[in-house]
Amino acid sequence: MTLSNLSSVNGKANGVDSISVWVCDPQPATTEGIRTLLASTPDLNFMEGTQSLTRAIEIAREQGPGILIVDKAFGMQGILDWMTLPPEGETLSEARRMSVIVWGVSVTEAEALRFLQAGARGILRKTASLTTILGCLRTVAAGRSWMEDCVFRDPARIDRYPRSELTAREQQVLELVEQGCKNKEIAQELGIRPGTVKIHLKHIFEKTGIRGRYGLALSSWRDRPPAQLPA
Repeated sequence: MTLSNLSSVNGKANGVDSISVWVCDPQPATTEGIRTLLASTPDLNFMEGTQSLTRAIEIAREQGPGILIVDKAFGMQGILDWMTLPPEGETLSEARRMSVIVWGVSVTEAEALRFLQAGARGILRKTASLTTILGCLRTVAAGRSWMEDCVFRDPARIDRYPRSELTAREQQVLELVEQGCKNKEIAQELGIRPGTVKIHLKHIFEKTGIRGRYGLALSSWRDRPPAQLPA
């Protein structure tokens, strides 16, 4: 879904197609900061701020497609449960009508991966610049995933890794790592020993310049095609 297509289902602000944005954050001052930031961006329309995850759930159920920024401070498990377990009587697509951006003072690679696997479209730190915040919102509005570079432990090596340099077996191992599989699961799936999986991972790390399985898995999200929001 393109930015213009998503805008069309959100309405207009000052005659310009706009994306609706909600914020769920326990700090009112932070929400007001987002409100002020979006006041000067006709393509992004601040709708409501709430200090309650319960209210955020209601917003996700009741409002049309848009973007909901949720603070990690509400608790990882609570946010994950909301994103993966729809209310009784609803399908997941009915309950999740928004693109979710999770932000926090700090976000580890492992946390970022769990949020993305649960359906989040953006991962952002609260220390991000105003330009970065706007870039995140617009990227997510266009249907793509966003991850701030500093989420990676080695931000200097986050460019697209050269899959063409990997052997066929290494690519198979990489794909399973991206799916969140552990070494034993990869070994069972490919019919090889766990020790052999470790050797393949060592070669993958050397060829890609990425250190750690979380970094490999997260890198794959950067290259995924745009996703469409539920209508």
